[in-house]
This record gives sequence, structure tokens and C-alpha cells, in this order.
Amino acid sequence: MNLLPKQVRLVEVGPRDGLQNEPQPISIADKVRLIDDLSAAGLSYIEAGSFVSPKWVPQMAGSAEVFGQITRKPGVTYAALTPNLKGLEAAIAAGVKEVAVFGAASEAFSQKNINCSIANSLARFAPLMEVARAHDIRVRGYVSCVLGCPYEGSVAPDKVAEVARELYAMGCYEISLGDTIGTGTPGKTRTLIETVSRAVPREHLAGHFHDTYGQAMANIYASLLEGIAVFDSSIAGLGGCPYVQGASGNVASEDVLYLLNGLDIETGVDLDMLISAGERISQLLGRANGSRVARTRHSGTDTTTSRGMS
Repeated sequence: MNLLPKQVRLVEVGPRDGLQNEPQPISIADKVRLIDDLSAAGLSYIEAGSFVSPKWVPQMAGSAEVFGQITRKPGVTYAALTPNLKGLEAAIAAGVKEVAVFGAASEAFSQKNINCSIANSLARFAPLMEVARAHDIRVRGYVSCVLGCPYEGSVAPDKVAEVARELYAMGCYEISLGDTIGTGTPGKTRTLIETVSRAVPREHLAGHFHDTYGQAMANIYASLLEGIAVFDSSIAGLGGCPYVQGASGNVASEDVLYLLNGLDIETGVDLDMLISAGERISQLLGRANGSRVARTRHSGTDTTTSRGMS
């Protein structure tokens, strides 16, 4: 496939996947402000929190309060990560209407991450899926390490397809393919999608790319060529993988949007408002903004409107 999609949905994971790795405490009010800024910018899907034990992910404590205080805009999905039934029940109590679960394509990563095999991790989702269906809650699935594992190295596309197939069969309406350590390259990305699409239709697949090796944008373009029209991204490039030493953050939402705008692909998101949201949270965290587009705009060196430049 080589036809680019006309429209792309951005799944903003910054408030969850991004903030969960920040060391300093972040107030409920600041988390709510970030989510409201993102919805005001036009994002229609925001992963707003995670219902996990604060013992394992302290930054996600208070997700129920966050969901109770955000300004819910019509047409915007505010989702939460719920790795087990207890988490789902807490999410339901907080009024969450869509959740996400995750599995890995690497046995070693699954053991290091959640201390069980891939098969056992997927089996644990069965009661969760049953309860979700009973409450009319949609479930999205993540697959980690689709283009490489820090412990196993290369991961076979067929293995990724097996895990994706299982998640799809149990009721996940969409499967997000995560390059957790950011080692993927465009050719491998296209091969991965071609392989996985035999198990799960392309319209039910999404891309989730980390920029560790500077390949995230190239991999997104390769995915677009394969007909993928949903991408996870994180405001200001927040986040990373807590289980992988040195793994950089998710690809920045601002940078992905700039690419899509340049390709005349519709997203419904306002770039200037998105940049403002990223600047605000970066300043709050006292960290450099991970978005190249935002840094360029902020420095005043943006030449996209200049004339006569060589």
C-alpha cells in the first residue's frame, strides 16, 4: 500500500504514559489543566490516567480525582489504562467509558514487566473483558516490544501478530503496536504491519513509536504508507519506558501533527494550541520540551513562512 490516509486520529498518551515516569509529584489540578488544554486543542482521544497500584506507579495515584475534575468535552474520549479487573472496577466507579490493556510480544519483557508469561497475561484479561462488555466499555489493546526487546533483541513479526490476534479476538477493538525501545526502522515497520494485518485488519491497528534512535517520525510515515490512520503520541515528548534504561520518550504530539499537516492529512487539532499546552507542562516539570517543532517555534528560528530562503 502507498496511498496516504486522508484523516488520522491522534491518541494523546501524555497525561498517562508521559507523566507516569516523572519523578516529582504532580498535583491533581496540574494534571486536570493539562488534559483540559489538550482537549481544547482539538484532540479527540486522551489517555487521562491509569488505575494501577500506587506502589508500582506512584504518579498515577489520584486518577479517580482527575477523571472527576476534568472538563469533559462532547466527542472526546477520556480513557484509562486498567491492567487488571480491580483497575477496571475502579475506572468504572470513576465514570471511565474506555480503557486499555497491554500485553508484550516478548516473553522476557513480559516476565520483567508483570512477572508472568505472555499467555498468562492474556488469560488474566478474560474476566476484565467480560465485565467491560457488561458495562458497555470499549477496550483498546497495547502490544509492547513489537520491533525489539531490551532482553531478547529482535522480535519476530509473527509473534507480534499472535499477540495482536489474541487481543483482537477477546474483544479489543483496536490494537496499538508499540516500539517500546525505539529501535524500529521504516522497512521493519512496514514488514511488521504487513504481517500483523493478516491477523488484524489495518483499520483496527495503531502505531506507538518511541524516538530512542530518532526513527519515530520515519516509522510513522512508513505506517501511513501501510494505511495506518491512528497514532499514539505524547505532548512535549513526555514519557519513556520505566523498564528500559535510557529509552527516550514517546514521539512528541506536536511533531507528529506538524508532519500530518504537511501531508494535508486532517486531524482536527490546532498546532499552536498544542504547542502552548506542551510549553506549559514542560515549564511546570522543569524539563526541556521534547518537541523539535515546539523548540524551534519557541526559539524564533521557524522559517516555514520565510520567502527566498535557499
